[in-house]
Amino acid sequence: MANIIMFGILAVVVVCAALYCICTKYIMRAATSLLFVLFGVAGLYFLLDYTFLGAVQLSIYAGAITMIYIFAIQLVGKRNLQGLTEQFKGSRVASGLVMALVGVVTVVGILLKNSFFYGAELLGDREVSMDQIGTALVGAGKYQYVLPFEFISVFLLACIIGGLLIARDHKEEEK
Repeated sequence: MANIIMFGILAVVVVCAALYCICTKYIMRAATSLLFVLFGVAGLYFLLDYTFLGAVQLSIYAGAITMIYIFAIQLVGKRNLQGLTEQFKGSRVASGLVMALVGVVTVVGILLKNSFFYGAELLGDREVSMDQIGTALVGAGKYQYVLPFEFISVFLLACIIGGLLIARDHKEEEK
């Protein structure tokens, strides 16, 4: 019973913070509410006894990614953010809905094609060990993910260097 109550509280926090994140006009408030969404998702992982995923969620997403967002927001500067309002245009909303529908159809098609829903029956009651998850994350073989992680780290390094160059250009313009 306590798990259901805790799930309800976390679900309300995640949904409300996500809605506030997309509805607010202030970018720092949006980043803060995104942080609450990520904390809530980590709480859901801990509630499901996925402590590894919960810790990863807290350390990587809630910590690092949110700091990158705030770093990028600070690079933009107050002068560029003042008076920045966006009008809803019907064509943009329609194209966004079409793209969302395309994404949903793609995901459902991939799930049905790969028998994702029936794959759990093949595993039965067998659990995947943390050893197997760790090997898959840092292995270089087929269906292992060290190469995508390396590409992402190089991409993030390029983004940080680009952000620093943009910040330097803004400081030179102000002088």
